[in-house]
Amino acid sequence: MYGFDGCKNVKGRKGHTLVDSLGLVFKVVVSEANAPERILAAYALMELLEKPTELLEKVQVLWVDSGYDGDKFALAVWFMIQAHVEVIGPTEQEFKVLPQPWVVERTFGWFNQYHRLSKNYERLTQMREGAIYALMTRIMLLSLVS
Repeated sequence: MYGFDGCKNVKGRKGHTLVDSLGLVFKVVVSEANAPERILAAYALMELLEKPTELLEKVQVLWVDSGYDGDKFALAVWFMIQAHVEVIGPTEQEFKVLPQPWVVERTFGWFNQYHRLSKNYERLTQMREGAIYALMTRIMLLSLVS
């Protein structure tokens, strides 16, 4: 399952990640690069809601980038977890520090430190998702030890 995203010039696959404010992963969905981001984010939220968890009950604001912008996506998030969607992104051409720390980008930086996740080596998307969960388990265990 491969594709090409013309907006980001990405060939292959993209990862959609839901993280908490510390950058720890709730859910990962790996898809072909030409898949619409809003639909896959809603799919990831639906998969999280299938398992009984108290984590999503505390979510009040969902920070997203401009790829997830849209009234339909915001309405879907409100119906699923009763959270407000706030789009974070550059509004002007000049550089400006965003008010919220962008923890998802830091999490992607953690992924790129490991050889297996720096390139797309797997044939199945489930293997890449499993590798991401294994890496996050390792990162969380190392943070507990140190």
